[in-house]
Amino acid sequence: MSRKIAGLALLVADYDEAIAFYVDKLGFTLLEDTPLGDDKRWVRVGPTGGGTALLLARADGPEQAAHIGDQTGGRVFLFLETDDFARDYALFSDRGVHFLEVPRFEAYGTVAVFEDLYGNRWDLIEPKRAS
Repeated sequence: MSRKIAGLALLVADYDEAIAFYVDKLGFTLLEDTPLGDDKRWVRVGPTGGGTALLLARADGPEQAAHIGDQTGGRVFLFLETDDFARDYALFSDRGVHFLEVPRFEAYGTVAVFEDLYGNRWDLIEPKRAS
């Protein structure tokens, strides 16, 4: 038996602005953008190199809209693993990604928290290599 988490739904205010952030600022790949009718779209983005995809789900109604940018009550929501923290931290900073802290070195690796365009918190992390 084989199972994996293939994707996560992420509430967004607008498909195109969310695509622009994830593709242009974080360097993700646009995996799919399929019209579904009634102004709805099936939009998936994912990190270059693979991993779990994000379904960019435009909020439908005030209850969902209230959760845009705060899907986890202010906690870090997603963890973007990199093989070169310094490279990606500099690249993201140059592209205007807002980091909430300077990089720190933890027992598990190098990490810094950043926000996406709506305020969801992410960890950019380079795991510590086994010695």
